[in-house]
Amino acid sequence: MARTRISKNSFSGGEVSPYLIGRGDLKAYENGMAQVRNLIIYPTGGLRRRAGLRHVDQAFGPSRLVAFEFNIDQIYLLVFSHLKMSVYRDGVKDVDIETPWTEEQLPKLIWTQSADTLLVVHPDVSPRKITRTSHVDWSLTDWSFYEDEEIGHILQPYYKFSDDNVTLQASATTGTVTLTASADVFVDGHIGTRVRLAKKEVEILSVTSPTQAEAEVKEKDGLVDTKATKDWEEQSFSAVHGWPVSVVFHQDRLVIGGTRDLPNRLWMSKSSDLFNFDLGEGLDDEAIEFAILSDQVNAIRALFSSKHLQVFTSGAEWMVSGDPLTPETIQLKRQTRVGSPIDRYVPPRNVDGATLFVSRDGQDLREFLYADVEQSYQSNDLAMLCKHIMNDPQDQDYDSYRRLFYMVMHDGTMGALSVYRAEKISAWSVLDTQGKFKNVCIVGQDAYVLVERNGTYLIEIFDDQLSTDAGLSGFDDDGGLVWSGLDHLNEQVVLLVADGAVLGEGQVSNGQIVLKRAVQNLEAGLAYTHVLEPLAPAPQLTGHASQGGRLRLVALTLRLKDTQALKLDVGRGPKDVPFKQFGPQGVLDSAPQLFTGDVTVRALGWRANGIEKLWRIEQDTPLPFSVMSVVEEITANA
Repeated sequence: MARTRISKNSFSGGEVSPYLIGRGDLKAYENGMAQVRNLIIYPTGGLRRRAGLRHVDQAFGPSRLVAFEFNIDQIYLLVFSHLKMSVYRDGVKDVDIETPWTEEQLPKLIWTQSADTLLVVHPDVSPRKITRTSHVDWSLTDWSFYEDEEIGHILQPYYKFSDDNVTLQASATTGTVTLTASADVFVDGHIGTRVRLAKKEVEILSVTSPTQAEAEVKEKDGLVDTKATKDWEEQSFSAVHGWPVSVVFHQDRLVIGGTRDLPNRLWMSKSSDLFNFDLGEGLDDEAIEFAILSDQVNAIRALFSSKHLQVFTSGAEWMVSGDPLTPETIQLKRQTRVGSPIDRYVPPRNVDGATLFVSRDGQDLREFLYADVEQSYQSNDLAMLCKHIMNDPQDQDYDSYRRLFYMVMHDGTMGALSVYRAEKISAWSVLDTQGKFKNVCIVGQDAYVLVERNGTYLIEIFDDQLSTDAGLSGFDDDGGLVWSGLDHLNEQVVLLVADGAVLGEGQVSNGQIVLKRAVQNLEAGLAYTHVLEPLAPAPQLTGHASQGGRLRLVALTLRLKDTQALKLDVGRGPKDVPFKQFGPQGVLDSAPQLFTGDVTVRALGWRANGIEKLWRIEQDTPLPFSVMSVVEEITANA
């Protein structure tokens, strides 16, 4: 029964699927773990207990978090809720403004920003423009397409939705006229919209019947004649046919993708003239319009500006190329057939030059990356080895400062992907809390989340100085017994950390915590538990004795970094591993010192099951924990 030492110098495989228990030959198995919960994996290989969540504010209800970055110094968190938008700066609310979007419409809200302006679209609401003038001065207005007053044209997109054979006839060429259609065309929603007859514009004033409407001629020179004509069209965006689904800026153009009745159509504004969609004569700087035609209707779900204009539809991913992008040079090519969700908007995010997006079935995180050799895009699945984590993602964002990609799942957990493409590192862990994660948003170097706790929606921010959730911390020079400000945790049991030492639990009453002794520093918040559990030793490392034989863990050595608490189970139940020692820095009443070094724990007992885990770390102690590597000394008996 020879002893074997198995070293794990990197956790860069992250948490992997339980279906990999027979694939000890994979590199992901060698560097992977069975469970990595509430731990963050460093791109260098080690891992640490995740940061706690600091309470920011209570939201009005279900919300959507959006970052607004005017420059590196003026950055804001916008919180869209039912008919409201709240603006936060440095975690403090500046202003609330009224908006037209209901709670039910928030999942399909799409936005894009340019300088001090945010354009927001939804297929059932007319598009809006949000403009920032100062920290507390924000305005919301309708989009206004460029109007050529000399000829009376609004230079917006137009389209004929009726059958090609349907005609329209005006009763006169100037003033107020009666429009008569050869088939049912008009509904009440047409009032206020524009119609073009032989390129001449009128505005609908009232609807008399499905075939007749009153209109005002807007053309300065009047209409061409009063004959019935097939050459007519109406504005593409309206309450009748739907509003823009998606929007983005690309190559100095405003790009609009899809509406309810034109789901697979793209519109691009004139170059440097963002609200002018005049197609003109097809000159290089003029607007562009075309449909995505293929074997199925590809409803546009998202647009992303990168090396090329990337179009994410319900059934495929497309590349719009052209350098520069002009009516003559533009090319549209389908790249992959994955598809994006149709019931919500999960924003694609750029990570090291690749665009990460969620697949239509909610089971993949795809990396849309251009390959120079093939001269096309590929969509590799970054969640291939951890499908159990993917649970219908609802939101996602990328923290480039910490190289963490967050994905909020439908079940309220959050996947955290440590990603570093240059080193081919994609390491998953799972984050949870007492409640449900609902949204995530990176604002500058801060990661904000919306969390539902007991029916209340709270805005919180990851804070490396905290080790609890929904937490707050305070300081009192003279020492305090009564600490207030915890109304959001009223009547709940919280964990307390005072002057760096764990005090235990306390219950919040009337928004306050009353201590038995005065302390200068206090942190109070909800507990969360981190879990680290290994995969069973690969049979290849034990002469295949671990498959069908018996295993015994002899000793486990953990290399720790800046750790204050460790609870380890090596087969005899979870036990605290002490760090505190006697001496000038080991006073028993003081906070434990940060420990860096190796800890070895001996173990007893055989495992007859070859897939049984040899050890497990599970603790909710609100103190730092970080492990850099693990060495298992085992004995195998075939």
